[in-house]
Amino acid sequence: MRLRHRADIETFEESYRRHRDRPLLALMGFYKGYYHNFLLSVIFYTIKHSPAWVTPIVTANIINYVTDGVTDARSLILYNAGILAILLLMNVPMNYLHMHFRASAVRDVEAGLRSTLVHKIQTMSILSEKDIQSGRLQSKIIRDVEAIEVLSDQIFVNFMNIIINVTVALTVTVSKSRVVFIFFLLMVPLAAVLVYAFKRPIKAHNRRFRKEVEATSARVSEMIELVPVTRAHALEKEEIGRMSAQVRQIAVEGYRLDMVQTNFGAVSWVCFQLFQVICLVFTAFLALKKIIKTGDVVLYQSYFTNIVGQVSGMLNLLPTISKGLESVGSIGEVLEVDDIEDNEGKHILNELRGDYEFENVSYVYPRTDKKVIDGLSLSVRQGQTVAFVGESGAGKSTIINMLIGFIMPTEGVLKVDGIPIKDIDLRSYRRFLAVVPQSTALFSGSIRENILYGTNDVSKETFDRVIKESGLKNVLKRLPDGIDTFVGEHGDRLSGGQKQRISIARALIRDPRVIILDEATSALDAISEREVSGALDNMSKSRTTFIVAHKLATVRKADMIIVMKDGRIVESGSFDELMDKKGYFYDMEESLERA
Repeated sequence: MRLRHRADIETFEESYRRHRDRPLLALMGFYKGYYHNFLLSVIFYTIKHSPAWVTPIVTANIINYVTDGVTDARSLILYNAGILAILLLMNVPMNYLHMHFRASAVRDVEAGLRSTLVHKIQTMSILSEKDIQSGRLQSKIIRDVEAIEVLSDQIFVNFMNIIINVTVALTVTVSKSRVVFIFFLLMVPLAAVLVYAFKRPIKAHNRRFRKEVEATSARVSEMIELVPVTRAHALEKEEIGRMSAQVRQIAVEGYRLDMVQTNFGAVSWVCFQLFQVICLVFTAFLALKKIIKTGDVVLYQSYFTNIVGQVSGMLNLLPTISKGLESVGSIGEVLEVDDIEDNEGKHILNELRGDYEFENVSYVYPRTDKKVIDGLSLSVRQGQTVAFVGESGAGKSTIINMLIGFIMPTEGVLKVDGIPIKDIDLRSYRRFLAVVPQSTALFSGSIRENILYGTNDVSKETFDRVIKESGLKNVLKRLPDGIDTFVGEHGDRLSGGQKQRISIARALIRDPRVIILDEATSALDAISEREVSGALDNMSKSRTTFIVAHKLATVRKADMIIVMKDGRIVESGSFDELMDKKGYFYDMEESLERA
């Protein structure tokens, strides 16, 4: 099965944007390039399914041969039976080919949709990504794409099969009796009335149910993250009650959806079964009046049963189609996000010195008016260590996000090696960065795998040196499997200091030119902090380093300390210079010591 290329990934987004208000057309656009698969699938299905249409004809013929006393009845019976037997034997290979072309298209697009959503999440701005809860994103990637896959099967395959079955049945019927054909057509307005009556409530209940599932997925994700906090504060009952209420709400919405769909199915089934009884009586009277042959009663009854089954099946698809189209709209919430990181055609960095220039930089978060950074001007030279300190909300984290390229200045210019950061291909820029956050992000795997994440061709000498410089060597001696010890989900099997050392090793293995330390030691005990600080000092040698810290002792060795307040620089200088000034920084240091 071939995988989609980048151009195909862009097709998904383009198709949804073009048909935002018509999800069925958007779905058809997703399958651009696969229409021939469905054409071949329909052809092979027609051959595979032909015994269902031929059997009533053969049955009617044989009955008529017997009742009419045809002279060559035996040979005609064997001839009809032989044709039917050949068609039956062809079912197996034709069914394989039908499913091959159908499944290869549906499964490929299913994988392509998930890849597109992952690609979109990885390229949208950090602010946009944070606007959507992770649990909701997970639900869209797993549940909604699955619903679209089911919808694709129903529309492109089952729906087409229904049309073929009904077309064949009506064609044979009209060729034999226009009276019976007109009778068959009376079902059409009945089907239209049923669809109209149930379409709107099914769509509304599907939407409410989908939103409840997404909300529950988000809350389950939050609950799992908060289990240690919940248990530590004996809040199990409160959390169970909160989740139980959410789960009950899903059950309520699911029940309402089930009942609407059940009523729809029951009403349509009863109506069509009554119609079938009427058809039997109608054709029987036609046979009594010699308008049709006796065997044709079986043929018409079989075809009418077939048509009833197909129309009932078409109507029963309505809930699935409604659910699938709702899911198309759901993934569209991600596909149509415009706030993405666009690196196409921008300057690619092949090296990075580490010179930075903030020129009257300001920043205002979306949907707010307050400047969190206000007129910041600052020069940082290659190899300098610059620390940002200040109260919470002073703008330190916003500066870090600018340095990484997560956000761009709303006013002024931030230059990297003399180039405005907005003109740089951020993917090439970030290859030279190493970020050590306050909360270490580890995945379920070994320590080795976490350290080597995103790197290739690292020599043993380099790896051993990084282990030593990050302070991991003694830690590994105490672990059961050393470097191959599994860290557990989010690194839960390790202490805070151990996880932070792995984070430092992951940064060092990249051989970065610029290091960003965001409260890298704030969650550690005194001993771990001292050991990790030593590793960070080794790491920052000869590299441009930016530090955000609340613990002022951790910034003593910085070349320049920037004191922030309300988005502005209120003081700057070395540790000794700021202490000698006895200004804002001095007061912060004194208050911390007294605390």
